[in-house]
Amino acid sequence: MKKEHVLIIRFSALGDVAMTVPVVKALAEQYPHVHFTMLSRGFARPLFEDIAPNVSFMEANLKDEYHGVRGLNTLYRRLTAKHFTAIADLHNVLRSDYLRLRFNLGRFRVEHINKHRMGKRRLVAKNNKLLEQQPTAIENYCEVFERLGYPLRAPLLSPQGGEVPKRQAQEHGTPASSPPWGDKRGALIGLAPFAAHRGKIYPRQLMEQVVSQLCENHPDCQILLFGGGKQEMDVFANWCARYPQCISASSQCNGLKEELQLMQQLNVMISMDSANMHLASLVGTPVVSIWGATHPYAGFMGFGQKEENAVQIDLPCRPCSIYGNKPCHRGDYACLQDIPPSLVIEKVERVLSSHPTPHPLPLTTHPSI
Repeated sequence: MKKEHVLIIRFSALGDVAMTVPVVKALAEQYPHVHFTMLSRGFARPLFEDIAPNVSFMEANLKDEYHGVRGLNTLYRRLTAKHFTAIADLHNVLRSDYLRLRFNLGRFRVEHINKHRMGKRRLVAKNNKLLEQQPTAIENYCEVFERLGYPLRAPLLSPQGGEVPKRQAQEHGTPASSPPWGDKRGALIGLAPFAAHRGKIYPRQLMEQVVSQLCENHPDCQILLFGGGKQEMDVFANWCARYPQCISASSQCNGLKEELQLMQQLNVMISMDSANMHLASLVGTPVVSIWGATHPYAGFMGFGQKEENAVQIDLPCRPCSIYGNKPCHRGDYACLQDIPPSLVIEKVERVLSSHPTPHPLPLTTHPSI
């Protein structure tokens, strides 16, 4: 009997790929006799390397090595050599569509994601907007596997209490470097204040007020700053100089694995609608997420996060974009500018009060995700 081997295709940005992790992990647990191979961009490898014995990762650089139709044909030949028994396209864009076409012609079992584009168009419409919850990314992914013959039992994807339980560090592993917060025992607050698009970024001056107030409210806290790039590092350097409790965590981490290890130990993460919201969700950290041009109704809330921890204000034009990349209809980004720092702080304080400060967990080589 031919061994079942499922190829899962999802390229795109880090946050989108991160949302596949709970589904892949649940599949691996429920179907231990099936091997699952994740095909994605190289940056996503740390998310899948240690997820389960029957999960592996394949890297594909579509910009260079597998660029264009010729490159995709080369990739297809490489993939067919693996003798997959089913193909799950969780991306559904031109490049994955072409691969899917080749697999269909080769008589493979193939299914692809329904992105519910019509519902999302109504959600962001200027006129006759329909503010209605769309199926979540997790639900869309699960539907693909159900059609392939791998339905998932609900408990595997339904965290108790509506929130991802805090993961514990693995018992085995080589200790990483000393925690950047030293011997502090106050609250550990993560802050990821940036995103790819302006429509998802809380204004810097308002976010600094959040930082200042949290430092005042919690003199023994540490605020770990997550983000990369020169602009981000310049902002972080300024905040670290002005607020001793701030630490530029990303600059002290050696890659994504160590960032996940730090996020695993936070009491709360403050994040935009961005990849860091999803990464913190994977390791069971509560997230206070800030939403501007986008909206949780589009289906991209962090896995297991409570919507009551989402910071947003009601405006007739909101949401105006699924991904935050559209110009503001009003021109003033009131959806972000009008969010008072006190609202962010209130939600952070509520999470901190319900999650007593733990002793920092020992860092391990691999987070348990």
